[in-house]
Amino acid sequence: MKNSDAPYQFGTLAIHAGQPPEPTTGAVMTPIFQTSTYAQKSPGKHQGYEYSRTDNPTRTAYQTCIAALENAQHALAFSSGLATTDAILHTLKPGDHVISCDDVYGGTFRIFDKVFKKMGIEFSFIDLSDLKKAEAAFRPATRMIWMESPTNPMLKILDIGSLTAIAKRKNAISVVDNTFMSPYFQKPLQLGADLVVHSITKYINGHSDVVGGMLATNNNQLYQELKFFQNAIGAVPAPMDCFLVMRGIKTLHVRMERHAQNAIEIARFLEKHPRIERVIYPGLESHPQHCLARKQMSGFGGMISFFIRGGLQDARNFLEKVRIFTLAESLGGVESLIEHPAIMTHASIPAESRQALGIHDNLIRMSIGIEDLSDLKDDLNQALY
Repeated sequence: MKNSDAPYQFGTLAIHAGQPPEPTTGAVMTPIFQTSTYAQKSPGKHQGYEYSRTDNPTRTAYQTCIAALENAQHALAFSSGLATTDAILHTLKPGDHVISCDDVYGGTFRIFDKVFKKMGIEFSFIDLSDLKKAEAAFRPATRMIWMESPTNPMLKILDIGSLTAIAKRKNAISVVDNTFMSPYFQKPLQLGADLVVHSITKYINGHSDVVGGMLATNNNQLYQELKFFQNAIGAVPAPMDCFLVMRGIKTLHVRMERHAQNAIEIARFLEKHPRIERVIYPGLESHPQHCLARKQMSGFGGMISFFIRGGLQDARNFLEKVRIFTLAESLGGVESLIEHPAIMTHASIPAESRQALGIHDNLIRMSIGIEDLSDLKDDLNQALY
């Protein structure tokens, strides 16, 4: 099944796109081509593959599937989400300027501020939920705008269509980190983005057993440049990782529905709980950008952030008492995870910046899994007392 074979619905593409039965044996599952090199009939004459850093049939199938899910012409796989970010930033040169959302994943902030800043790339961290601030941040040297929507961990919703339109007027590339929503609930390329990126580690794989990254685009020039960096830098996933992610993708649509179903019920439960100060979830009408979320997303995902009443010790006590929720970094697996952003995922962001963003010591972030809803509620309730 190819992209051009549309129309097919998402669930059909997730199971079949890029993954026809293997022609030699008829194997239904894509083989793991565990090889580093390929035989050539004559020097320079090969059958599309010569070295597995450059291309591998298992990776090709994986990339084709992701492209289909994002309605993209091209997709490229990397060994991690940050390796994907690294490749994208290599399209810039010293003196170029990047506008990033202020409430950005800690690892993204770190590679921006501690790695590429030293190479002469300038970064501005802006509240991109304010379109006037966003447009005012552009400079003549601005070459890229980097968005997360929802943001991590404050779950702000960015107006992707308006921001990408501004970027086009300013001749800047627009990048959207779509990790929290997956292509099932949000398609940034259809909203005008030039590039969409994912930490595959999270929802797309969905089983907490693979680290990986992916980008997708309809821009042929960007694709060729990024394909060069994928090969030249070499941060590519192993064939086994590609196989495992394709295994996970086959249930992506089913999992995302259950994540969202559980999350909205837990968010409503926490809103009424006396030990909770405030709940942030795009599916709640109390979310300040709920209407925008309904407009550009087909579902609200499985991520919830909330403030527990009290301070750091109250948060610690709660996190140490959960039983079904696992206290761990990352997100998007079938199991429910819970973490403390200020100490864990966003510790690389300076304390004063965390405070300005609202990442206080009583902020908790949850990735709601697909367990039985009543068990998840009971676990939270017992840990809160």
